[in-house]
Amino acid sequence: MEMLAPPQGAPLAPPLPGAIVACEKLDLSSYLDLYRAVGGPVQWDQRLRMAEADLETLLDDDATHIHVLRVDGEAAGLCEFNEVGQPAVELVHFGLVPAFQGRRLGPFLLDRALRAAWSHRPERLWLHTDTHDDPAAQSVYGRAGFRAYTRRIETFPD
Repeated sequence: MEMLAPPQGAPLAPPLPGAIVACEKLDLSSYLDLYRAVGGPVQWDQRLRMAEADLETLLDDDATHIHVLRVDGEAAGLCEFNEVGQPAVELVHFGLVPAFQGRRLGPFLLDRALRAAWSHRPERLWLHTDTHDDPAAQSVYGRAGFRAYTRRIETFPD
């Protein structure tokens, strides 16, 4: 899916008191804790397969932006962009900790993170989604302004 223009209209209001989104530089341990909490149920493993030194380098890169949703200080979700500052920015990871799902926090996090990513003036934001994603993910992306630009079937060895 891709997005060729920034979100229109007013930013979404926080759906819960105490909900905020900020771009954070997370240390390796904090990042992995949040990554596992969000991605475990949908089988994220990309970052878990990386060498720690490579992941630390990625997290320290100025082109990696991690927007963290916090509710009363507790990490509730993340939206990770790579290649910020380039013409094409990838939304690599987006999701909520399961305990925070179903409260309209996902669209709020995505809206705030997208507006921040567009402030760097890319030409395009894009993402890859698959059948392991939450069933509501594609409609959330669509309401945020993303459109499908290609579909393909990929197979991976077990």
